[in-house]
Amino acid sequence: MNSGILVVEDEPITARMIVSNLERAGYQVRSATGVAEAEGAIGARLPDLMLLDWVLPNATTGVGLMRKLRSDQRTREMPIIMLTSRAQESDMLTGLDAGADDYMTKPFSPRELLARVKAQLRRRAPQTTDDLVDVVGLRIDPALKRISADGRDIELGAIEFRMLHFFATHAGRVFSREQLLDKLWGDQVFVQDRTVDAHIRALRQALRPSGHDVLIETVRGTGYCFRRDLPPAA
Repeated sequence: MNSGILVVEDEPITARMIVSNLERAGYQVRSATGVAEAEGAIGARLPDLMLLDWVLPNATTGVGLMRKLRSDQRTREMPIIMLTSRAQESDMLTGLDAGADDYMTKPFSPRELLARVKAQLRRRAPQTTDDLVDVVGLRIDPALKRISADGRDIELGAIEFRMLHFFATHAGRVFSREQLLDKLWGDQVFVQDRTVDAHIRALRQALRPSGHDVLIETVRGTGYCFRRDLPPAA
């Protein structure tokens, strides 16, 4: 899956290096040089992960922006990797205490950056990675956009594919319709709740021949849950 990453870095050479390496790795990248531009980019579309420089223009700091993002419900869980030339342990602790998920000291290698990014996405947003997923014989390959069960391909529409991949990477958790709308369509797109039900029906229909439709359970009064295993035969 093509994850969306926001790079907040005001040093042009460093920013170009980061952006080019992320794009070569298949990520969708946007960039900002300061706090106002970063807030505008986040307001327009919430990224899957943010790379945030410590020192920004106009005597502002990434730490201040990060504290603000962590106090907002919409951005509270967004993975943030802090980038800085500050190598003191006290600086690292300040960044982590402010809400950073990881802390990278400049200069760093592109390979290390990509490894850190992938680790954060796998931990916080597994549906945005290209890792293969296998749930009781249902095999999901995000890189090839392929679903198979018992060796047979299953044809799905784009929304149903994203929905199944999201469910499979969050098996056992219950999601409301509103949460699914936010995760699958984005918080800046208006889609009605009943649209979720329509795609759930289409997904169940596609999975029915292999018997995997029973993995998607309706939780009355709440939403939907994806099982980790098939229910016992009656």
